[in-house]
Amino acid sequence: MNLLANENFPLAAVNALRAAGYDVLWARTEMAGSSDEEVLARARLESRVMVTFDKDFGELAYRSGKPAACGVILFRLVPSSPTYVAERTVAVLQSRDDWQGHFAVADEARIRLRPIPKLPHNLPDFGK
Repeated sequence: MNLLANENFPLAAVNALRAAGYDVLWARTEMAGSSDEEVLARARLESRVMVTFDKDFGELAYRSGKPAACGVILFRLVPSSPTYVAERTVAVLQSRDDWQGHFAVADEARIRLRPIPKLPHNLPDFGK
């Protein structure tokens, strides 16, 4: 699976995911300073699942209405240590294979997964 780790994702977790066989693009090194919209657009363009600690990506994914090629996993972990975050990240990713098209929240105890609704492309323009 191809992933795009947000800038706020810890290096230890990025390295652990790569060691587990995931293709991980890390925004901190590949897209430093890019806006959240640009990061999500790249995830969609390259069919990558976003992994992040940033709650804003949930709203962005729902607003975009273009979830088919990507998904978003929001990690809500207490970062007790870099090793814990790395191990939990790998465990979450390995727990299922249906991340694309979904918004997920993963914490210490569970994973909540919801489909991102696809918005219609031809909405009527009531302003004119």
